[in-house]
Amino acid sequence: MSIQAVSVHRAGWRDYYELTKPRVVMLMILTSVIGMLLAVPGMVPLDILLLGNLGIALCAGSAAAVNHLVDRHVDIKMARTTNRPVARGRVEPHKALLFALVLGCIGMGILIAFVNPLTAWLTLFSLLGYAVVYTMFLKRATPQNIVIGGLAGAAPPLLGWVAVTGDVHGHGLLLALIIFAWTPPHFWALAVHRRDDYAKAEIPMLPITHGVHYTKIHILLYTIILFAVSLLPFATAMLGWIYLLGAVVLGIGFLYWAVEMLRDKNPKAGMETFKYSIIYLMALFCIMLLDHYLVALPTSGV
Repeated sequence: MSIQAVSVHRAGWRDYYELTKPRVVMLMILTSVIGMLLAVPGMVPLDILLLGNLGIALCAGSAAAVNHLVDRHVDIKMARTTNRPVARGRVEPHKALLFALVLGCIGMGILIAFVNPLTAWLTLFSLLGYAVVYTMFLKRATPQNIVIGGLAGAAPPLLGWVAVTGDVHGHGLLLALIIFAWTPPHFWALAVHRRDDYAKAEIPMLPITHGVHYTKIHILLYTIILFAVSLLPFATAMLGWIYLLGAVVLGIGFLYWAVEMLRDKNPKAGMETFKYSIIYLMALFCIMLLDHYLVALPTSGV
């Protein structure tokens, strides 16, 4: 089925808004904002807080638009993505590309002019990592696409940290490491639930290439890794007991769902695990912020 054949109407602003994957970008900006706030003992300068996150969000939206463009022939085959604007022909490919370029250029311009060059370059590397390396190559080349490509998606809290401090600190890298460890069980849970879609689209996700049971074992293993990594902010004295308590409780919840998937008794466990993983990440980073301001460890801004 051609993209032209399924075109239904002229693109509206909502179609271009959808190109940016707003829900994904909002989660990224949440971690970026918290990365900024964790980088200093007090409040982040308002101009950095607003312009830094605006620049990062625009670049993330640019990468998302490229993903829509490159994956349009795949998206039309999958129930979850079949109604996307480029796949359905509401936004023409050349317009999606122009939209992505404009967003990316404006975002980079804001970061260079009003934040700092290091944040701009790291954001550009993250954009290219997702839009080019992951979307154009890794996604179709290896079942480890999510693991390797997760490096780009893990960057936002580090970008936020660097936007405030102007340098790369171990604590900022630790925040990125948490998201990097979170990404495989998060996406593989969805891939198990949507395995027929991925098979139809010929995307070599782990459940397709190695089977569902193999994937569920790896979801559990990566969840254990995530649990251990999530304790490092406490172990390194970056955060205190409030964070430790929250990380343990949230981690046990994630482990519960990973085990529930492996038990194979609940047909909805894959989607429930996916949903919980989003709640987990949002809650974990919010607890970081709560601990940062209530416990106020002196090492947090080092």
